[in-house]
Parts: sequence; C-alpha cells; structure tokens
Amino acid sequence: MPRYYFISDVHLGYGPPAEDRERENRLVNLLDEILLQARMGEVGGVFIVGDLFDSWFEFSSVIPRRHVRTIAALARIAELAQVEYLMGNHDFGHRDYFEKELSIPVHRGDIERTLLGKKFYISHGDGKAANDTGYLILRRMLRNPVLQAGYRIIHPDLGIRFAEWISGRSRAYTDQRDALHKVDGLRLFAEKLIAGGTIDFVVMGHRHAPQLIPMEKGTYVNLGDWIHSFTYGVFDENGFRIEHAK
Repeated sequence: MPRYYFISDVHLGYGPPAEDRERENRLVNLLDEILLQARMGEVGGVFIVGDLFDSWFEFSSVIPRRHVRTIAALARIAELAQVEYLMGNHDFGHRDYFEKELSIPVHRGDIERTLLGKKFYISHGDGKAANDTGYLILRRMLRNPVLQAGYRIIHPDLGIRFAEWISGRSRAYTDQRDALHKVDGLRLFAEKLIAGGTIDFVVMGHRHAPQLIPMEKGTYVNLGDWIHSFTYGVFDENGFRIEHAK
C-alpha cells in the first residue's frame, strides 16, 4: 500500500545561516528517504502544506538563490510520485516556476483529496485563527495578481529583500495575535468540518505545534514545524502518525 507524506512550516531561510543549513540538511535527508521509497513504488504522494520557505517571491526569470538542494530533491520525487504545494502565509510569491520546471502544482487555497479511501481536507491554516480578519485582508492584497505583476517590475535583489521583510512582519503579527487570543481557531475549524461527517482527516500547519487529535467522526492533525519540533506527517494503511525528522 502507498504511503503519503505531509510537511509544513520548514521556514527555510529563517534564522542564523548555520541553523538554516541544519534545517535544510534534515529536510533533504527526509526527502532522500522518500525518494528511495518512491523508486520502489511505495509513495502515493507528498504534500507541502505551506511555509516551506520563510519567504518566497519569484520573478519571470529569477527565483531566490538559496535552498537549491531542497528544490532539486522535490523535483526528483515529482518524477516518480505526485507532489503538491499549498501556499502558506510566508511563501505567497509563487508564480509558475514550480509548475513549469518541477511539475509540482501550487495551490493558493485549501484542497480535498481521497487517500486510501479516506477523505482529507488539507490547509495551511492561515486565516482560520480567531479574529483573523485583518490578516485575511492583507493576504488578499499580497496575493493579488495585478499587485504582484507590478511588484515584479522591481529589481529582484530589492524585491526578494522586501519579501523577506514582509515575512518578518507576518511573523510578528501572528505572534502578537496568538498572545492575545488563546482560542485555537484552527482546531475549532477542524471540529466543525469533521462534525459534518464527510471529512475523515483535517491536516494543517501554521501553528507550529504538532497535534494529532481523534474526534468522534474524524481526526484533526497539526503538523508542527521545523524550527522547534522538526515534525511531519505520514499516512498509510496503519493510519496517520506524526514523526520526527532525524
């Protein structure tokens, strides 16, 4: 039976260079393991559930120069198994590089998939926290195709640096909001969705806190992050589990 992987909130590019390098080393090691399994026909798919990069903004002929090992590893896996990428609140500046060069579709919103007979709702989770109206307005602006097209007129050296600044502001906003509001909006969203009886698993990231919570009619999963917990999700015939990267 095939195995499915879920990875979220790696935030490549965040923090001191040595820590970022270690973060990427762990990720590439995992991707190499997935590639070996894919060559044996054991991988059904890989889902990048947002914020793979701490910031990402690509231009018509330029992408950020760092983390080419990760991009190459994903490209090799995509030749053998389906890889899908959901935008997060930090890596919102995708254009068409992943689709055209790596054959990896990038989704701007949530997706639903049926895996091994189970219905999955997969979402990064941004915009679902309590009192997140301000962020939803900002997200709509940052992802607006017209505004992004105008932004791409800027020289990439300046544009990418500004995207990194926006990423830092997004983190500051999220940290401040979470400190003020203790309600877990992502879990409440999952509870309502699962209670409807048509979804078996709701899988999210964004909160940087790994959780696997069985409910009456399904399971809520938060994948955690690669800044503190180094966790990711695996789903196969034995069910869903959260594992730690080596």
